[in-house]
Amino acid sequence: MQKRKSSQFDKFTRKSNAARKEAFRQEKKQWKKEREEFFEKKRSQKSEVRGQNSDVRHPTTGIRPQASAIMPLNKYIAHAGVCARREAAELVKKGVVRVNGIVVTEPGHKVSVKDEVKLNGKRIFPVKEQIYILLNKPKDYLTTTDDPEQRKTVLDLISRATNERVFPVGRLDRNTSGVLLLTNDGELAQQLTHPSHEIKKIYAVTLDKPLQKKDFDQILQGVRLEDGIAKADALAYTDNKDRSQLGIELHSGRNRIVRRIFESLGYDVKQLDRVSFAGLTKKNVDRGKWRFLSEKEVRDLKYFSKGKN
Repeated sequence: MQKRKSSQFDKFTRKSNAARKEAFRQEKKQWKKEREEFFEKKRSQKSEVRGQNSDVRHPTTGIRPQASAIMPLNKYIAHAGVCARREAAELVKKGVVRVNGIVVTEPGHKVSVKDEVKLNGKRIFPVKEQIYILLNKPKDYLTTTDDPEQRKTVLDLISRATNERVFPVGRLDRNTSGVLLLTNDGELAQQLTHPSHEIKKIYAVTLDKPLQKKDFDQILQGVRLEDGIAKADALAYTDNKDRSQLGIELHSGRNRIVRRIFESLGYDVKQLDRVSFAGLTKKNVDRGKWRFLSEKEVRDLKYFSKGKN
């Protein structure tokens, strides 16, 4: 009997879950030495600039700001835990940010921790304490910090986790479940969502009908959408007896990208669950529940977001 040729898609099959986990472990082990060198370099850089930051402290927590003395306004807002830097830039352009009482509309405007920065009339401060929460998002919750229609948001699920203002990194649409990161670390959020870093995501997909082989191949080659070509980095049937069940891996962060890929070929996505994001999984986190990331997970996440993932 001829031995079956291994496939790059084997990691999605249900029979190879253990193998997939082992592959992740081996990947991280392989990166360990390089990661240690990376953080040693960061520590050296920090020691060189230590003492240069202002001694201005948050008026209620007494914590020194983590940000450097002078920085772009959108970076300052991100360090305050309001949103990621790109979203912060949009807020500045809308004219809702004042620096020392003057409206500033240029995201690159330089500010320091000594400046009074107000967003919508409320003063904000970049603080040292950073929060990282992994949520196993259920369906019917919006991935946003506020909804004018008063619908349920992911912040409702973590309301008891922290008093700090956190925001979701990227988006999962209302009917998509799975791994979602929430944080007040605007710099990390910027890195994880920027296309240049190609952060990997893995989804479990259930279609309304079996995926045909020709469409399977087309998704790997690339399908044309209204905003350009989209293709999967890996794709596999997760159940040999049910070809409507698939696993798909991709790094694109475009809106509703997985659903649009299958819809462009005439399929309706009945269920969509993100099982992995930037190496984070929902293991031991029930649907609708959350947990804080460990220090090691945060270190790895920051390392991967530098383009190492």
